[in-house]
Amino acid sequence: MTLVPPSAEEQFRAKYQEQAEKIGRFNLAIFGKTGVGKSTLINAFFGEDVAPTGIGQPVTTDFHLYLHQSAFFGLLDTQGLEIGKDTKKLIHEMSDYITKTRKKPESEQIHVAWYCVRASDRRFEETEADFIRSLHDLGLPVVVVLTQVATRNGEMHPDAVALADHIASLGLPIEGGRPIPVMASGDSWGQEQHGLQELLDATFRAAPDGVASALAAAQKVDLERKRKEAATAIGLASAAAAGIGAVPIPVADAGLIVPVQLGLMGKIAAIYGVKLETASVAATVATAVATAAGRGTVIGLLKLVPGAGSLVGGAISAATAGAFTAAMGYAWATVCAQLSQGKLKGMDGLVDAKAVQELFLSELTKWLKKKPSAE
Repeated sequence: MTLVPPSAEEQFRAKYQEQAEKIGRFNLAIFGKTGVGKSTLINAFFGEDVAPTGIGQPVTTDFHLYLHQSAFFGLLDTQGLEIGKDTKKLIHEMSDYITKTRKKPESEQIHVAWYCVRASDRRFEETEADFIRSLHDLGLPVVVVLTQVATRNGEMHPDAVALADHIASLGLPIEGGRPIPVMASGDSWGQEQHGLQELLDATFRAAPDGVASALAAAQKVDLERKRKEAATAIGLASAAAAGIGAVPIPVADAGLIVPVQLGLMGKIAAIYGVKLETASVAATVATAVATAAGRGTVIGLLKLVPGAGSLVGGAISAATAGAFTAAMGYAWATVCAQLSQGKLKGMDGLVDAKAVQELFLSELTKWLKKKPSAE
């Protein structure tokens, strides 16, 4: 019986899943009174459409806590309970849930809690302070977020400053000792988005080290952080490809894609938080870029690599393998960066294969023209 080797798509999916398991999931609990802008904040920060309350998986017997999960992000929110009115019941359910999940892997535990206060409310009640203290007593790091903070010429509204100062004066066990002022979404009246980077930094400081990669993958605020992490992965993969010695021409045929490159593509897609189905379609297009125009296209591209040398028996030198792997990685990272921002999609919301193909080929050609010392 002849075994059929896995396709490039199958190999990519396997590598992506392998990387996703290593990254794990960052789980956030979010609290605050009704109307403080929790959903807007989550959408701006994580790029996720938060499920309507009650559609997620109930995690308590009284159905007041719901867990919504995606690849690298889990959100715990509430239904039917109001801070101030049902504080004791909510803390009781949180205590039961946290006790239960402490016995599970880290990716199943709650890592950070955000408590949201709307700046325009101009008040912070003692029941809210007690709730935050109770979360801290449960072992949850708490970040207080001051939402919908209006600014003018870079200055916060005086009422928001006064409220932030008041909360800070209470000495609550919160990250940084004071609230993070945020405007999650700008508006047509001239208010600009601000504070998300500061909230991300505070959340990283509060979160356990073991979920830092998951938080980096899940967040949509800091693409530069993702770019640096991708660059590190590309450098390692490029060195690995060069260390192998002469390898089959990458991308010339789907069956010849070497594991180190598919592994790199899977890792980069995960770093950018691109969902598997989207990443798989785009990766199939990217790995077929040269194949679509024939083997000669790849050979032509390889001539752009400084010092590539000659092709011998369908193989390339170690130096060329490293250079091509780096170029492929950076080109793919550009694709993933745009996918993570909701770009490269058609009117139907699906991946625009032609747009992916054109961008990947353009970036690949650009990187192959760079000198060996270029980043």
